[in-house]
Amino acid sequence: MSALTEVRLIYPHPDNPPVRMIHERDTAIADLIRESVFQPLNDNNGPYSLELSISHKHLVLQIKNALEQDLPAFMLSLSPYRRIVKDYFLMIEAYERARSDGMQAKLEPIDMARRGLHNEAADLMLERLKDKINMDHETARRLFTLICVLHLDQARLWR
Repeated sequence: MSALTEVRLIYPHPDNPPVRMIHERDTAIADLIRESVFQPLNDNNGPYSLELSISHKHLVLQIKNALEQDLPAFMLSLSPYRRIVKDYFLMIEAYERARSDGMQAKLEPIDMARRGLHNEAADLMLERLKDKINMDHETARRLFTLICVLHLDQARLWR
């Protein structure tokens, strides 16, 4: 099974992004490079390089294979993720507020709820890309984290 060797995000970097989101972005990218399962169904020349961006409310996945060939871009509507992304940003905000207020007892339940959102989003991604890309649940979870990062400049709109 193929994997990813590079993951790039194309997005406007917001001023003062939440520290937790920076950490989650860096961790998701490192984990995708270290242990992803990612194989476009129309190509067997992995591993792959992946560039993610958002265009007109669609996630754009631009993939390049190990032969440096650009594969056809995949566009995935983000409408089904709207509620999940909104809830995710609310969880990040609640987590940061609880952490700064010293409410350690609230951190674990918030983090558990955040993991539940990741699972829901990963299941949705697996279903929606099943005819295009073969990936495992952990890869889909990490890609959802990056979808949220791509929305950082719009985080205030999700509140």
